[in-house]
Amino acid sequence: MFKRVLYLGYYIKKMDWKKFKLFLNHASKQSGRNKISLLFDAVFSVFKYNISLLEYFQFRFFEKDEIQRKTWAGTGYMFEYQLKMNPKETRSILDDKTKFYRSYKEYFVHAVGDLTDLKQSPELVQKLLQNPSGKLVFKVADGNCGIDVLIKEAKEFDAKSLIDFLQTSQFDLVEEFIMQHPVLNNLSPSAVNTVRIFTQLDDKDEVVLLGCRQRISVNSSVDNMAAGNMAAPIDEKTGIINDVGVYSDITKPMEKVHPITGVAIVGLQVPFWNETVTMVKKAAKEHPENRSIGWDIVITENGPGFIEGNHDWCKLLWQLPAQKGLKSKLEPYLK
Repeated sequence: MFKRVLYLGYYIKKMDWKKFKLFLNHASKQSGRNKISLLFDAVFSVFKYNISLLEYFQFRFFEKDEIQRKTWAGTGYMFEYQLKMNPKETRSILDDKTKFYRSYKEYFVHAVGDLTDLKQSPELVQKLLQNPSGKLVFKVADGNCGIDVLIKEAKEFDAKSLIDFLQTSQFDLVEEFIMQHPVLNNLSPSAVNTVRIFTQLDDKDEVVLLGCRQRISVNSSVDNMAAGNMAAPIDEKTGIINDVGVYSDITKPMEKVHPITGVAIVGLQVPFWNETVTMVKKAAKEHPENRSIGWDIVITENGPGFIEGNHDWCKLLWQLPAQKGLKSKLEPYLK
């Protein structure tokens, strides 16, 4: 109970109140319940179901009974779960983009380097400056959700000025801008649309896929759901998107086709699917001290490659596209 009180304080402190008010008004209209009733129910749900206040609306608890509510894994539950699966002393390899790149370099299909790399490898500098996209992406090592990312034209730099910029700016890494596979670019060209695969090691250190999702940008330079974009479920055996795209914004409709490009979402075949699954299953065994990881994967014409791995992978991206709570998939690994 004491933990739940702390969690509630955290949710209030971090609350996007504009979004909360929007969701509250929408839920009231949808359910026919008054706002005071919904507020009390939301706070009650924080304590009983270990979810956040916003998740009360995103999980549509205002429409669900107790049995249905118990199936959802919320922020509090996931924080405790991921702390056990990926302990603080081992998760830095996933927290720090530089450490992640150095640990999983063989799984990257695009050029990446930090300041040390650039100083030691003129070849890497030239590869970055002459990459086919003509663009460079600068990132901070501990950034997430598309935050702290800068895209610049490669022609703005030469070898010296690129090193100088990385040395004097807030950024820790520079990458070539990824050119995604034409199938995904046709779906949505505004951003690189990554695949997220959630893996779990079982008690025999074998890899279990907890779910596969296609993130879909909607007139946005990033593909994160938190930035207003969609995600759709991928069949893990075939690599085919088998249901609609959904938003974390409960006021927006589900989409069978992309609202900007008009390309069908349901039925889309993600390219290089067998190669993608093989890569993820191999990588998930590399550092078994971290047992449950959300992998971000780019699909290019040359095959799949990693962007990053997440120890605190998103419960919204995992569950909302499935349109149901998936807590039961995790509980066996806590025993």
